[in-house]
Amino acid sequence: MKMTDQNKPESQEASMEDVRSLIKKKDDIEEQIQAYYEVLEEQGVGLEVSLVDTEGYPRSDVNLYQIRTARHSISCLQNDHKAIMVEIEEALHKLHAREKAKRHRDETEARGEAMELQVTLPPAFARVNSVIQGSPASEAGLKNGDEVIEFGSVNTGNFQSVYNIASVVQHSEGKPLRVTVIRGGQKAHISLTPRRWSGRGLLGCNINPVPQ
Repeated sequence: MKMTDQNKPESQEASMEDVRSLIKKKDDIEEQIQAYYEVLEEQGVGLEVSLVDTEGYPRSDVNLYQIRTARHSISCLQNDHKAIMVEIEEALHKLHAREKAKRHRDETEARGEAMELQVTLPPAFARVNSVIQGSPASEAGLKNGDEVIEFGSVNTGNFQSVYNIASVVQHSEGKPLRVTVIRGGQKAHISLTPRRWSGRGLLGCNINPVPQ
């Protein structure tokens, strides 16, 4: 089914395929032109050499039919070559314009997502560091640099100092705590159970307040 301009796919892949197809046609035309030039070369004439002798009669030392056919074909193919070059240029312009528009859309969406995250994510009140391998914090999935926005009953609205977190930990030994952190610009929910282990404390990490 022939596709019209209205229903032709606007994807980059299709446009690149269009360009490749046009370049293939251009190469074919150039090969044909070269082949006809070789015919003229074999006859010892070019595009402008006269085909009549000094007395005005058709030359008998060359194949007039081959030469005239080659000259006419070269003229037609050169016109085709000019037209295909225009098509290639237009296709490349369309492709570049489409890529530019796509980059603009992507950048606009990325900015919008970043602004949405800034609006919806509450500010962190503490940051995790020095997570010890094999500790409760490590096994729960806490990572260095995680920014805490919720630690059990402690959140951005009621956090005053790290003693709030310490109190929750002490009263939650052996009980899972819901911890919410910001990691890579996105929320991550973690279930952390304070418990005794081979190291110090019940968590095996440091949690420091974030300067407000």
